[in-house]
Amino acid sequence: MGLKNNRLVVCAYHNVGYRCIEELLRQGADISLIFTHEDSPTEQIWFASVRELAERNGIPYLTTDISLPENVEKVREIAPDFMFSFYYRNMIRSEVLAIPKQGALNLHGSYLPKYRGRVPVNWAVINGETETGATLHYMVEKPDAGDIVDQEKVPILFEDTAHDVFGKVTDVAALVMARSWPLLKEGRAARIPMDLKAGSYFGGRKPADGRIDWSQRAVQIYNLIRGVTHPYPGAFTHLNGRRVIIWSSRPIEGTGEPGHVLSYNPLVVGTGEGLLEIRSLQFEGEEEQSANRIMNETVLHFE
Repeated sequence: MGLKNNRLVVCAYHNVGYRCIEELLRQGADISLIFTHEDSPTEQIWFASVRELAERNGIPYLTTDISLPENVEKVREIAPDFMFSFYYRNMIRSEVLAIPKQGALNLHGSYLPKYRGRVPVNWAVINGETETGATLHYMVEKPDAGDIVDQEKVPILFEDTAHDVFGKVTDVAALVMARSWPLLKEGRAARIPMDLKAGSYFGGRKPADGRIDWSQRAVQIYNLIRGVTHPYPGAFTHLNGRRVIIWSSRPIEGTGEPGHVLSYNPLVVGTGEGLLEIRSLQFEGEEEQSANRIMNETVLHFE
């Protein structure tokens, strides 16, 4: 006879998925099946593998979409008490959300209702936010809109990259699960209605969205660069017709024509407001290098 309300189906990927499953296992949860993803050959895989975690713990897993008819039937046969989604990338249909007897919950990487939707950590950094967080909430048909169970904030420091912030969010995601799982099992967890008017929905980002607009303020360009730097595709511009990724920079005081190179060591470029010191960059087809090695004085303008 298993523990009450302890049988789970989990949809998970990435570090948040890995850490939250670890926490559930630490607390003795009975995970009957995990849905995860095949790693994309076009994506830099810098995060922990949910598949490997499932294999080490003898948990059955599938990399096909949970919403396929045969998978919906598998979930019905398991009849889980709860379903959890931890950075699972596929939309989960309403008929699947209705199967778990005690509800289906999602761990989202922002302090909801702010930054609902895709890549919330990157968006928070790009927009210059000073904090974000992790939120556990019930899933409904509308994404990131169900009642909140628990959430925790993290600071975003001015020098933090999106990768730095993602690490903080992953840590508090595990903390939120550690606090919430005992209360959920006992039927004592909070259900706080989400005020959608207090936040906004953000869509996914494509590499092309990383193009630098030099007419923006230096701090805006800096936020974009740190929001999409390693391990993400990077912010880019063009120099003498060549594509260049800017991996590291910092805003400094001063004035200059947007995109105009004002000095080479350090490499300083004008923007719509303030100056940007570029610290590291990468020409297409070459290795990343320190920006102060760019000494070609015929290069006058970033496009």
